Amino acid sequence: MKEINDRVKMIKEYCLNKRNAEEACPFGDVPICYKLNGKIFAQIYPYTEDFKITVKCTADMGEFYRMTYPGQVVRGYHCPPVQQPYWNTIYLKDFPEEELWNMIDQAYDTVLHSFSKKEQYRLQETKIN
Repeated sequence: MKEINDRVKMIKEYCLNKRNAEEACPFGDVPICYKLNGKIFAQIYPYTEDFKITVKCTADMGEFYRMTYPGQVVRGYHCPPVQQPYWNTIYLKDFPEEELWNMIDQAYDTVLHSFSKKEQYRLQETKIN
């Protein structure tokens, strides 16, 4: 349990260190969501028996990670089928930490690049929180 709490804390800190990222719980206590400008890029499910995170991705990168880590990275389990290619759920037990950070970075960048160029510039140049 302590190990999961420590990892949750590390993941939270990593997500919140992204420029203008904020934490929210729009669906209740779980999942704990991380947003950029109102759009979710990561969602943590800190359950001892089912410890996972769901991250935003492009369809190509999502497929790449699902093929690279079969069974450990799956389509976003909580999403409707039309959105599933754009979300990956990662079961975090024994998942490589460096790869997790890469996937969170990509999730943040995917959301950032969904905004207009003007908004991207504003988000990157100004600390809003």
